[in-house]
Amino acid sequence: MTARVRRRRALVFTGVLVVAADGLLWAVDRAAFGALPGAYWLMAVLAVAVDARPYLVANRRASSVILPSICFTFAIVLAWGYLPALAVQLVAVTVAGVRMRHPARRTLHLAVQHAAALGAAGLVVELVSLRIGPGPDWGDALLTVAAAGAWIVARYGLAAIVARSMADRPGPRLQRLQRLRRLQRLGVELLATAALLLLGPVVLATAQVGLAFVPLVLLALHAVHRMVRSSGEFERAARVDALTGLPNRRALHAAVLSQARGRRLALVLLDLDRFRTVNDALGHGVGDRLLVEVARRLSEVVPAHDLVVRLGGDEFAVLATRVDGPSAARRLADHLAEALNRPFTLDGLPVDVTASIGIALQREPGGDGATLLREAEAAMYEAKQRGDQVAVYGPDASHHAPERLSLLADLRHALRGDTPDDGITLFYQPQIAIATGEVVGVEALLRWRHPDRGLVGPEELIRVAEPTPVMRLLTERVLHEVVAQLAEWRDAGRPLRAAVNVSVRDLHAGDIADRVGDLLRQHDVPADLLQLEITESALMADPHRVLSTITRLDRMGIAISLDDFGTGYSSLQHLRRLPLAEVKIDRSFVLGMGSDRGDAAIVRSVIDLAEALGLRAVAEGVEDERTWRLLAEAGCHAAQGWFHARPMPAEELAGWLARYRPLRPSVALPGRGL
Repeated sequence: MTARVRRRRALVFTGVLVVAADGLLWAVDRAAFGALPGAYWLMAVLAVAVDARPYLVANRRASSVILPSICFTFAIVLAWGYLPALAVQLVAVTVAGVRMRHPARRTLHLAVQHAAALGAAGLVVELVSLRIGPGPDWGDALLTVAAAGAWIVARYGLAAIVARSMADRPGPRLQRLQRLRRLQRLGVELLATAALLLLGPVVLATAQVGLAFVPLVLLALHAVHRMVRSSGEFERAARVDALTGLPNRRALHAAVLSQARGRRLALVLLDLDRFRTVNDALGHGVGDRLLVEVARRLSEVVPAHDLVVRLGGDEFAVLATRVDGPSAARRLADHLAEALNRPFTLDGLPVDVTASIGIALQREPGGDGATLLREAEAAMYEAKQRGDQVAVYGPDASHHAPERLSLLADLRHALRGDTPDDGITLFYQPQIAIATGEVVGVEALLRWRHPDRGLVGPEELIRVAEPTPVMRLLTERVLHEVVAQLAEWRDAGRPLRAAVNVSVRDLHAGDIADRVGDLLRQHDVPADLLQLEITESALMADPHRVLSTITRLDRMGIAISLDDFGTGYSSLQHLRRLPLAEVKIDRSFVLGMGSDRGDAAIVRSVIDLAEALGLRAVAEGVEDERTWRLLAEAGCHAAQGWFHARPMPAEELAGWLARYRPLRPSVALPGRGL
């Protein structure tokens, strides 16, 4: 539609509205105005005046407009009938439409809805011959409520019919979302509308006392306005990030669902690198200012038809609505990365910022935001692990396979605690001091019995969960159960140290020390009974951030163990600098040390290195007595494996401890030949 056609249509509608209002005012003036008292004119003036500031609920759609004039026009219906009330309402609606700069068509729709609502209320008044006068009784009050109910049904019923006839037919998921939003908004509208309507008879009763008291109702109208405004501000706050002013995660999901059918989307997820370093070095105030500047810069370079979102922390996202494939999405990601690569100046100090970026493209139109976000997160963590800045989600990758995503969804559901038996449990494998044969601790090992797939091993669980936020939920669950179990063993007079594996995502979050400290205080468990195991890959992903986290844990008295030593990057520099208590020799070397000279040499070298650095050396995968004795000869401190015990539930461990008798290996090992 051209601008000329739109202007012509607007003039036509405006002309129709003016002619109709003129005709009605002329007819009413000839028929009834001569007998109308001063109270009518005072209410008419107030009705037109208050509609210069109409109330808006949540957004600026016409169906979300509440006119405060209905308080006075409803009172006029009750006292003087339909036509005098209609004349005032039409003028008030016109004033409101001009004030809100509504198109003539929208103003006309609003006028028709209010005319119908007044007609319904007037019909009830005429049918029961209701006229509010001196000395109203309880029957008059009930009939007034009935007239207000008829007004509400007519107004919102007609608005719903108009909205349904004009709206496009969205998909089922969007229909559900729109229904939910309408219900949330309608609750506020109905409450405010009912309050305004029922103020009408109060205004009439006040007018009978004295006209000077009628303007005092403006204070009550202001209170209703504040209620509606607060509701709108609450709705906006629920969808806007308080720090940056950007839309938040909830707004992102709504935007994905509200896109036109047939249009495919792309989600670009950005996670700022080493943001914690800025917080630690310059303070959280500067960190918050940096986030605000990042939000501003992203908003400046992103096209107006795309949506910039802050997901929380140092994570941002861009919902791109006009990309035609991975290449276009990559170009957008490169554009965003280039914008962030320019230094930010804070207090005269240039701060360099980079981001790891994950891209997910909607494979089918009409998908949900949760899936798109999960895929973008997986791509972003893949970029971090590979050391690349940008990665595109690929469904053909092994860790992106549909069965993996399904398993991840099931795990998330189980961790939420929706069912009493979620199948998630912990097994404990004893760790034995080689010199004395005594049990010095246990390692907590995760098991999950899936309702359809059976037992899922810990390796697969970690591979699926670690690139996603589910890993934090999983770690929190494990830590809570282990600390509670430590308290039970302590109360039973058998205190044991338990080791728990934590992932790179847990260490990068930075709050794991606070969470662990809260759990230990809650269960009154000494810190030296808990040990956390980290892997070399977690250490090398971001050494500075990891160092800060494990230093805090070490100062709390929690021992740190470097797991799977020898299979990763094996940086001796980091091994020297980190506050470690032990290193664990990977089972791949321990299993072969009885038959392979190379494996045996590696194991002995690690033990010697640990001894030189003042660390304990713990061997994993000890499956037979020969390996046990070889480790004893090499001076290994502790071992775990099936030679002594398989992993077992906590209730079985108590019986095993009662039956266990320490085994002290002799150093002499005839014919070992290694």
